[in-house]
Amino acid sequence: MIGWNALVLIAATSVAPPPPPVPPTPAQVMAIPADAKAQLRERVTSTTNSPEKRLQRLVELVFEPSGMGLQYDTEATLTVAETWQQRRANCLSFTLMFVALAREVGLDADMQEVGQVVTWYQEQGLIFNAGHVNVGMRMDGRQATLDLDSNVLYDRRGPRVISDQRALAHFYNNRGAEQLAVRDHAAARRYFEMALQMDPRFVPAWSNLGVLDARLDDLPAASRDFDIALSINRDHAPSLHNATNLYQRMGDSRRAAQLHKRLERSRSRDPFYQFLLGVNAERVGDYTGAVAHYRDAVRLHGTAHQFHFGLARAYFLTGNNRQAEREMTKARALGGNDRMRAIYQSKLDAIRRLSAQHAAH
Repeated sequence: MIGWNALVLIAATSVAPPPPPVPPTPAQVMAIPADAKAQLRERVTSTTNSPEKRLQRLVELVFEPSGMGLQYDTEATLTVAETWQQRRANCLSFTLMFVALAREVGLDADMQEVGQVVTWYQEQGLIFNAGHVNVGMRMDGRQATLDLDSNVLYDRRGPRVISDQRALAHFYNNRGAEQLAVRDHAAARRYFEMALQMDPRFVPAWSNLGVLDARLDDLPAASRDFDIALSINRDHAPSLHNATNLYQRMGDSRRAAQLHKRLERSRSRDPFYQFLLGVNAERVGDYTGAVAHYRDAVRLHGTAHQFHFGLARAYFLTGNNRQAEREMTKARALGGNDRMRAIYQSKLDAIRRLSAQHAAH
């Protein structure tokens, strides 16, 4: 009731506030609508018995304008039916829908989770966790990964198959974070609790529940949430960051210092964090600092072409064209697809032209 005056409260007594939205059940999240099943029969199962061709037909149905014409939308955490109807999806919604459709046409598909990507974002001083999932396909002894976002940077281990329950934990956790962002705290709690029903060891949900309890000034509950998250994964950076802030707020400087030390150790070993530091340094014109951070990222994860590209860019901005050319060459060699390699080649050619012009003078 904070911020409401008595007059408004009296005027509104006859109208109860709407209850927080009830999270869909797991069956409702994964349900394929009737018109989608009809399209699958018409365009996939009735056309071929070959698994390879069925996969090709399914990809065409999802992405071609004559089918769904699916569009990428980072904020679209939707059920399978909602994704089908709205023709938009983030990586999670795409994964849930594609796996459901693939299984419907007899293909062997599972959800996969990337253990570490650039997995967190900051809002109003709080760190939220945003994991990443994609589709794993198996066919005639071969394995393939389908990912809606070609720009995602994986860790060294790459994607790993997860249970449907854990994938659903991602869904409910994402929905909870969306509700938290608009300050619908009751709805956010329902979604986080559903995530933990799906997977009681799902660290991002414990961490985000801690953020919620901290916002509601229930500091003991927030402390318990973060403690559980860190008992499952002691190096979980968002939990360490938020717990450090919480204990500072509670006046427990000793515990805050311990957690901050662990956080710094975790960050020093995290190539993704070093990469983000490089990006931030580059944005403010600290190109020497950017070089240092990008070099740390490359040292920790040397096969990521994005890291070498960042380092090449930073070297170029410091005037070190020789090192920029070397790193751009590595980025091109590691580039994930023909399009990226072509982009890197064009930038490499530009650096070489500039170096030749400087040499001529």
